[in-house]
Amino acid sequence: MTQAKTVLIVDDSRVSRMMARQYISVLRADWVVAEAATGEESLLKAHEVAPDLVLMDVNMPGMGGIAAAEQLRQDFPALPISLLTANVQTATRERAAAMGIGFVEKPITEARIAQLLATLETA
Repeated sequence: MTQAKTVLIVDDSRVSRMMARQYISVLRADWVVAEAATGEESLLKAHEVAPDLVLMDVNMPGMGGIAAAEQLRQDFPALPISLLTANVQTATRERAAAMGIGFVEKPITEARIAQLLATLETA
């Protein structure tokens, strides 16, 4: 049995957060899921819950996902972060790769979440 983990879902869409939470709950019922609606909120929440994984939307009002991910990377150098976005432009992918950040295309599906969680368990 693997140890329970904490996943922080950051997305300005409540529906996207609910979907991701549901998929994680189905796949890993014992894992804790925290949520943030903005980049700014994600920085506070990460210090509060010390997540094992962050799923970060890219396009949000205020601080965007890439800026928030950069700040999280400074605060938590080893924290796995994956960008969740419908924005599949090469520049976004390259920036994520340069930062050592994963990239998951929206729409969020159970299969994509399962793949992410599996990589966390083998780390």
